[in-house]
Amino acid sequence: MDRVNATTPAAPSDDPARAAFAALRTPEGEQLLAELRDHDPADELATATRLRRTHPAELVSAALGQARLRQRAVAKFGATDAYRMYFTPNGVEQATRTSVATHRAARFAGLGVRSVADLCCGIGGDAIALARAGISVLAVDRDPLTAEVARANAGALGLAGLIEVRCADVTEIDTAPYDAVFVDPARRGGRGRIFDPEAYSPPLSWATAAALKAPRAALKIAPGVPHEAIGPEAEAEWISDGGDVKEAVLWYGEGFAPGAFRATLLPSGATLTAPAPLPAPPVGPVGRYLYEPDGAVIRAHLVADIVERCGGRLVDETIAYVTGDEPYSSPYVAGYEITDRLPFNMKKLKALLRERQVGVLTVKKRGSAVEPEELRRRMKLSGPHAATVFLTRVAGAPTMLIGHPLG
Repeated sequence: MDRVNATTPAAPSDDPARAAFAALRTPEGEQLLAELRDHDPADELATATRLRRTHPAELVSAALGQARLRQRAVAKFGATDAYRMYFTPNGVEQATRTSVATHRAARFAGLGVRSVADLCCGIGGDAIALARAGISVLAVDRDPLTAEVARANAGALGLAGLIEVRCADVTEIDTAPYDAVFVDPARRGGRGRIFDPEAYSPPLSWATAAALKAPRAALKIAPGVPHEAIGPEAEAEWISDGGDVKEAVLWYGEGFAPGAFRATLLPSGATLTAPAPLPAPPVGPVGRYLYEPDGAVIRAHLVADIVERCGGRLVDETIAYVTGDEPYSSPYVAGYEITDRLPFNMKKLKALLRERQVGVLTVKKRGSAVEPEELRRRMKLSGPHAATVFLTRVAGAPTMLIGHPLG
């Protein structure tokens, strides 16, 4: 497919969704979207009634739907980009957060990559980040509407000169002319999220084979992927943003470390690596301090590295809480000073919190079925002080640890 001017609306077709999208890109549609930028979804019925007096009902419905998607997309793309871009419901759900896409594009650019075949490009979030890193991108998606949305986004953000969008089956694309390949298989189906990597579209095995053919490659996967599904040729990286694990990436080719595990924390960019899986860390009694590793560290199975760095131990062999006798500071953990350790008992916890005049309680849990909101409700909190309670297991026994953040 030849490159299409990304500022030209697609022609209406027999597909109602594509026809509605084409209508949004007309001057009338763009005017409606601009007017709806800050609309309150709670007033949508009244807004729709008002707008249908002067605009076609189908266009109003499409504009309202797109306005809702843009508002949702702000969390991933930021307001400046989100209100210029176009989205589909699946596109918003599955698109990479800008901070993560930028990190990945920077790794490629730092290795001298100048062209990337972006397979399963979706609405173009990764292609945009790659282009902004100065990389030329072939963005491929087999869904015609999604491809049109990606093309429109390249144009809306002034990147049409670096992003060619092609509607095609990714398994039929010749990636040989490109410095690198990026594959983001669809991990959602008609029944929701897909957990079996071989049920991805395309399957993980195909994506891995495509990655291994390229000089360099990145394969985006769900962060919960079993480690045994990761081949020895890949460097595996788990990425968190603001403390929330967002995704995992398998890196292949020159400049990456096959078999290595990496945890990267955004926005700081701090990265913890190990050349291979680490041995099981020691387990021991709860000390004065408790350390909660970042989720990316846990997913990457690098908790043992934290244990070694702080000279500590696990509170339980199945729980990713690290304890120690000395204070330890690291971007990879949140630290707490523990003041009390109790066997799990709601009445004893309530009495202790009342005695300490705790009115604000942060509840954290690992290895406990108790819901934090239910616990807070039952405590009937009152007082000027704050505390943190950890509901966990210590040496296999249900335990409550009470303390406060370090620093």
